[in-house]
Amino acid sequence: QNTGELKSSSVIKRHPANPILTASDLPYESSLVFNAGVAKYQGKYVMLFRNDVFDEQRKFKYTNLGLATSDDGIKWKAEPRPCWQVHDDENLRVYDPRLTVIDGRCCVCFAMDTRHGLRGGIAVTDDFSRFDILSLSVPDNRNMVLFPERIGGKYVRLERPFPVYSRASLGGGPFNTPFDTWISDSPDLVYWGNSHLLLAVEQVWY
Repeated sequence: QNTGELKSSSVIKRHPANPILTASDLPYESSLVFNAGVAKYQGKYVMLFRNDVFDEQRKFKYTNLGLATSDDGIKWKAEPRPCWQVHDDENLRVYDPRLTVIDGRCCVCFAMDTRHGLRGGIAVTDDFSRFDILSLSVPDNRNMVLFPERIGGKYVRLERPFPVYSRASLGGGPFNTPFDTWISDSPDLVYWGNSHLLLAVEQVWY
């Protein structure tokens, strides 16, 4: 049971320059910039961020992913156009990227809304202009992140399944429902298994 006061870390501090990237910094249509993934890749800091666009009535229009680079992790330059957007008969949007550099390649964990549920995926990219999707989970899963090194020769990821319906009675709705953290491993970033519960919400919430 966690009843202690939530305190700021003495090691991790918010930089006074925040926010370091906003919608007004982008050279294309943007209403909201958030949920970015950042990594140091090929000598520079790279940021892959979620860009949401709304109309004048604040009605959602679409989402894409934008790319920004930095020499110091503080001053960022956004690329002139979004780097990844999906919208077809099945896949509606990709969002919430998380970056991990493994074996010299940049891996992107992401969430994808589809017409048949919310899926979590892993893609690799060498230049942020092409994203090769290696795996997509069955619904409903999201919020994946990869460990930066193999463990016992295998890739390992944390993930937070999103079982809105099966757990709704515990939390009272899709955004108040408690979601547990699971861990899975893979020999190749494609096939995932050996999944087991790592951290249950009752261990930290109740």
